[in-house]
Amino acid sequence: MSTWLKRPERKSQNPAKKFLSWKSDDKCFSYYDKQKEENVKVELPLNIVILEHYHTVKGWHDKSESGIYSNEVFAIGSDELEVKAFKGGLIAKGLYKEIKGQIKDAGAHYSRSIYAVTNDLEIINISLKGSGVSAYSDFIQDFGDNNFDKHWVKISGAKELKKGKVTYSVPVFEKGAKIKDKSKLMPFAEELQEYMLEYLNETPPNRERSAVDSYESEDDDLAF
Repeated sequence: MSTWLKRPERKSQNPAKKFLSWKSDDKCFSYYDKQKEENVKVELPLNIVILEHYHTVKGWHDKSESGIYSNEVFAIGSDELEVKAFKGGLIAKGLYKEIKGQIKDAGAHYSRSIYAVTNDLEIINISLKGSGVSAYSDFIQDFGDNNFDKHWVKISGAKELKKGKVTYSVPVFEKGAKIKDKSKLMPFAEELQEYMLEYLNETPPNRERSAVDSYESEDDDLAF
């Protein structure tokens, strides 16, 4: 190591304790437990307080036989994504609308990344894709970002949908009870804020977003 310059080190780690994804066939969420080395189902209903949500890309890269990932961005219409395969390196870099074809051909898809606090008082991350994104987006349109610190969100169950001969499910989001004591949740919001400021290396993003910053599910992104 050079004695001339101090190399920056990440001070904080992702505060999410569990990373949940929707399992269509099981009609519930699951996460990978590193200690048990197995997938654990999270039965519904699930009550959460949404801290913030971001846009990202995930998938599987056949060529390198490894997962695909990208950075998380707040405004998908104006923030660049850098999409990589764990073993295959850079796949594409740019605005989502400009690189969508490249990432789709590589085996990736758009995902919604939601950070929330559960009633067990831990931060979780929920990953949604395809029709799951549509279900969440429709709910948020009615719920409103300004209710994030006013109401719990209840994921009450699963809704079955059908496309052609394929039957699948999406989570059902509902407006939950009022938040009675925000002081209990503030430490988690501050922890995520500290992490994201370092992660994004910028000041808190402006909440004024244009229509291009929201995502509309398309035929090529079915929620499985």
